[in-house]
Amino acid sequence: MKRLVDIVGASVGIAIMLPFLPLIAFMIKAGSPGPVFVRLKRVSQGKIFDLYKFRTMRADAARMKATLLAQNERADGPFFKMRHDPRITGAGKMLRRFRIDEWPQFVNVLKDDMSLVGPRPYEPEEVKAYPPEYRHLPEAKAGITGLSQISGSSALSFRKTLELDDYYLKNRSALLDMRILGKTAAIALFDHTAV
Repeated sequence: MKRLVDIVGASVGIAIMLPFLPLIAFMIKAGSPGPVFVRLKRVSQGKIFDLYKFRTMRADAARMKATLLAQNERADGPFFKMRHDPRITGAGKMLRRFRIDEWPQFVNVLKDDMSLVGPRPYEPEEVKAYPPEYRHLPEAKAGITGLSQISGSSALSFRKTLELDDYYLKNRSALLDMRILGKTAAIALFDHTAV
């Protein structure tokens, strides 16, 4: 049933995205040189896969990260976060504010890389830093959204993020998924504080 919901939900999401694709592509290309889409290495179901997103950063963002590590505002774990990250483009800020940058992940859902709801997909190097009691999290199917994403996302501590993902896996149900999807939609529509 969960897979069926994923397929239907992702198909609807792609159908909604397609009419806006030319405009989104124009905004991204006009804002800075580089591709419209990016493929990011993430972990789901115990393996590394390519996660698709609309590009929201400069094309040389990966190279710039090494020079910004000293300004990381997440000192409690392996995650990197800067409130005013200079790599994010003007168009990227808008796409992130409305969570539009994540729309291409509906393709990942159709490919069965991810689910609509699940633990947050993290980078291979970040996963290596998980405490032993949370090493099972990357074995689950990651989600476009999840309990940690709607509960504070990057504002949460490293351990709290893992605790919420662990709670979801131990208590997942169709009703919980519906609640998470509903809150995700509300955040995308009304909470425009993300950049």
